[in-house]
Amino acid sequence: MTHSGSDPLGAAVEAYWKGNRQAAIHVFTDQADPDELPASYLFRAYEEMPEREQFALTCCSGKVLDVGAGAGSHALALQQKGADVTALEISARAAQVAEERGVKENLVGDFFSLPPQPFQTLLFLMNGIGIAGTLERLPLFLETCKKWLAPGGQILIESSDILYLYEEEDGSVLLDLNSGYYGELTYVMAFEKERGAPFPWLFIDFDLLQQYAAEAGLQAELLLQEEDAHYLARLTCLP
Repeated sequence: MTHSGSDPLGAAVEAYWKGNRQAAIHVFTDQADPDELPASYLFRAYEEMPEREQFALTCCSGKVLDVGAGAGSHALALQQKGADVTALEISARAAQVAEERGVKENLVGDFFSLPPQPFQTLLFLMNGIGIAGTLERLPLFLETCKKWLAPGGQILIESSDILYLYEEEDGSVLLDLNSGYYGELTYVMAFEKERGAPFPWLFIDFDLLQQYAAEAGLQAELLLQEEDAHYLARLTCLP
């Protein structure tokens, strides 16, 4: 079943919450082999999170908006540390599970179209900048962030440079210069009989993010760089 209302991620989160411990989301992309995302990964405790996510949570301050909150694991971890956090999730089913798990403040809807509220920290983990979709839409993403951002606030973004996907065995890189930026991928997700529509998802190297941020009146600071090309960046408004 494929239709505009399909929500394979929400369906898998709901199934796991209701007892299906084998629930997994099938992930297809145009640049890599099909993969599976176990729904259990979206329910991980703070101690089970990658160090970069733990570090990002320690960088949060003030009122926090967890964008793309999924089953609410990051929001719950922040709550447990006493933070004032709101989980924003486009999947109503995933948001319902997050609420049942104990997330106190939930927003359901599209980050780009919901009426913005001021937050001191906007949190985009698990390559959360991916919701920008493409480089062409990155300025819109950054301008939308600024609308949600309280004065003096920060945007914490996790992403990675996926140039390694295009490396040859001899270490050279093979890119099709006519196909756009190499960090623009197209994904399809499926769970059981639900198959979502294809959607664009952006991975961006830090230098390019820094360039686009400056054009949007934001300063980008590299907080963490890992060996596997993952990084955590902080964006703040230029004075």
